[in-house]
Amino acid sequence: MGNAMRSVVAFIPSERCQRFLVGDLKEMPLDRTLDLSSRQLRRLPVAACVFGELVKLYLSDNNLSSLPADLQGLKKLQLLALDFNCFEELPAAVCRLPQLSILYLGNNRLYSLPRELRELTELNTLWLETNCFTVFPQVICELPNLKTLHLGYNQIQSLPRELGVLEELRSVWIAGNQLAAFPPVLLEMHFLAVIDVDRNQIRYFPCLSHMLGLKLVIYDHNPCVNAPVVGEGCRRVGRWADSSDDEQEDDGSKAAGDTTLEVTEVHHEEEHNI
Repeated sequence: MGNAMRSVVAFIPSERCQRFLVGDLKEMPLDRTLDLSSRQLRRLPVAACVFGELVKLYLSDNNLSSLPADLQGLKKLQLLALDFNCFEELPAAVCRLPQLSILYLGNNRLYSLPRELRELTELNTLWLETNCFTVFPQVICELPNLKTLHLGYNQIQSLPRELGVLEELRSVWIAGNQLAAFPPVLLEMHFLAVIDVDRNQIRYFPCLSHMLGLKLVIYDHNPCVNAPVVGEGCRRVGRWADSSDDEQEDDGSKAAGDTTLEVTEVHHEEEHNI
């Protein structure tokens, strides 16, 4: 079915038209995974919410701006992909999924997160890249098991000190924001393994050699006057990282490609671990 036809049918609310978009949802998928990505959906069929044993639900690349309350019936759901949709606020039902551990919300229109998000105590991976955040969502600091946080390409200017209480956090991706200085709270988070502050406005980088668990620092495309000093075994991506200025200029495209690869590998590893 072509995308043009899907777009027309998506406006028709009848159950018959919805089946035309998503197929006949009568039986629980054997792998407990339901993929309804790229279906031009404007609403999620309630039939998709009856599979109580479902573990993974992919709704990426649709036209969704809300979800039915029935979604909260998916008590065993561990992965929910809502990226590339039209959400301006997080549906309440998402915060009532007790086993949810991976939540993809990138490329939407979110500017805040509800306090109820803290109820997702099993959440370890949260992707919020390319939304409309101008202030760091404080509720994130109340997710005790969070390991990976991706807030790249928003308009955030600073990180709160409360972020330091997340002792399980290992990867912080905040490229493409409006940080004018390296966030002081990150200096206290000795357990971090990955810090990505690419494409911000940071002019000076403090010494990071005391962060013994650090494995990767991405700081390219900042108007910086120095490179961060890191400990042995930590890889740097940015100007003056491993070579002279001229050589680093030539290696710029390669570094950008390597960064994309790093993010992609993290994405696939998280899903594989479920």
